[in-house]
Amino acid sequence: MELLKKIVSLLEEKKGEDIVVLDVSKHTNIADYFVIVTANSAVHARALTDYLIESLSKEGIYPDHVEGLENAYWVLIDFMDIIVHIFQKEWRDYYDLEWLYSTARRVEV
Repeated sequence: MELLKKIVSLLEEKKGEDIVVLDVSKHTNIADYFVIVTANSAVHARALTDYLIESLSKEGIYPDHVEGLENAYWVLIDFMDIIVHIFQKEWRDYYDLEWLYSTARRVEV
């Protein structure tokens, strides 16, 4: 839970919008939590990604996998138990993970 709080705090510091945390542990075995955040542009999505990875790496925390930086419509950062989804607005609306996991519990951090 501590890492989850750090991730949300770092995303807020860089002006990530509409941050939602879902407990998906009962819905998938790939992660316990999804953190979903909106970036206002590709540049913003990359900045959020870079800031998150750089800040956490200073504490010895590194992602297992990062996808989507090329076009930055949807950047996925896999921290094993926590997967961060950074979307540009239109892509967040299109993929609508909140609807796909609508029965997952929302977590306040």
